[in-house]
Amino acid sequence: MAKNLAIKVARAEKDLTQTQLAEMVGVSCQTINAIEKGAYNPTIKLCRKI
Repeated sequence: MAKNLAIKVARAEKDLTQTQLAEMVGVSCQTINAIEKGAYNPTIKLCRKI
């Protein structure tokens, strides 16, 4: 599993927590965490929201 550091870095640059990003795009913070860890591949629709 490859970590998705690009999302983590972009989130940090916007000074957002995982919870804040999750609320903005309509998913749980566990989903954001799983995406950042590389344990979950988001749909194209979710990628666009993020």
